[in-house]
Amino acid sequence: MLRASTQVSGEAVNLNGIVEGNEVQTGLRGGEALIRFAEASVGDSFDDKADETRVAREAVKDELGENAMVDAAGVIANFQRMVRIADGTGIPLDTPVAMMTSSIREDLGINEYGSASNTPALSLPQRLLGRVLQPALPLVVKLMTRNMSKPG
Repeated sequence: MLRASTQVSGEAVNLNGIVEGNEVQTGLRGGEALIRFAEASVGDSFDDKADETRVAREAVKDELGENAMVDAAGVIANFQRMVRIADGTGIPLDTPVAMMTSSIREDLGINEYGSASNTPALSLPQRLLGRVLQPALPLVVKLMTRNMSKPG
């Protein structure tokens, strides 16, 4: 979905920033500040990182505004929650999601994470179907966002 949403927006984004942090230029406005905020907000001990998190949070607020900082905090918290639940329970990716995300997971090295073993390997027909359907994903994202923005 992330790759598709950047295609829909027309932004040139380097998604390697997801796994490599500030070692790469993401191409996103405020990308460095957002990555610092995400990295400071998660980790081993929040108490040890309170100052780092505060500074990173303020940097996002200064660069992108308070609403963007609140949105970023929500995304960080939600992602942590989902990943911890999935990893803790061993939930695999749904087959359609695995099919549609196989190339980005491969490109970013996500398949090397320990939790990737929770998802069974795709069959050859599933991998091929995922590659065939992947170009349609930006259209699906566009339709979803259009429907989400309609009132009621």
